[in-house]
Amino acid sequence: MSLPANDVDRFETSRPRLEAIAYRLLGSAGEAEDAVQETFLRWHAADLDRIEVSEAWLTKVLTNLCLNQLASARARRETYVGQWLPEPLLAGDPMLGPADTAEQRESVSYAVLTLMERLTPNERAVYVLREAFDYPHREIAEILDITEAASQQIFHRAKKHVADGKARTQIDEAGARRIVEEFLAAATSGQIEPLVRLLTEDAISIGDGGGKVPARAKAFEGAVAVAKFLWGLLKPAAAKRAMVGGAPEVYAWTANGDPAVVAVVDGRVVGVLCLEVTAEGIAALRNQINPDKLERATAHWATTDHGEPLFNAF
Repeated sequence: MSLPANDVDRFETSRPRLEAIAYRLLGSAGEAEDAVQETFLRWHAADLDRIEVSEAWLTKVLTNLCLNQLASARARRETYVGQWLPEPLLAGDPMLGPADTAEQRESVSYAVLTLMERLTPNERAVYVLREAFDYPHREIAEILDITEAASQQIFHRAKKHVADGKARTQIDEAGARRIVEEFLAAATSGQIEPLVRLLTEDAISIGDGGGKVPARAKAFEGAVAVAKFLWGLLKPAAAKRAMVGGAPEVYAWTANGDPAVVAVVDGRVVGVLCLEVTAEGIAALRNQINPDKLERATAHWATTDHGEPLFNAF
């Protein structure tokens, strides 16, 4: 039996918020969409006349579905090939959710999504609901079936785990583009020194190929090692062009609110390199090249006025 139109509308009104919550909890747009769809199926099967506050009911159902998903995801990631990184979302993707406050922007940054992998499922849920969506601890406690005091304790513990000692710099889109352009100019200069000067001394570079695209299993560590890797990465080679299907067009963009390099071949996003910027310089580079995690980016890119590329790589 189909739902009445007004009940469908009630759910669809909540869908953007539910997707934004699920993405932050799971780090995967595809898994977030699946969780929201399962929430809709449970909404469809529920006795809606008995649901007093639809937002609270939907959030509780979605969050608990995501908690179950996180538990199984941990087991899958133990056998994941190489480094695991979240699925990046390009600027303008509605799944990024609210960005009105510094806390909301920070909660969806690529750096924080990666750091949230340190958290237990409950810690991640409390952190996301409180930090990104400003749920009071009383409501979080009801969603997770814990006490309000426990929610507060879990939140403080989660914030401590997420903090990694580096104060990330908030950057607008124009500033992000300038940083990426300066970074790419240094990376393609043919010299290591200009790039080393942009990096922090303890900079790291991590790549996620998911076993589908070659990526180093261990992170590069230290400014010199990272600079040499990037110089080699952008150096022209027929094997690289063959691997991705051509010479990628390179754009300065933002992903998850961070400065990012987007590489595109024939309209297909083949890589998103997110830069973590601190007051001391670029502290981390996280490169998503697993094609399974770039499908949404490719679909979104097709709807974006992205102008001309800065150059063609390889």
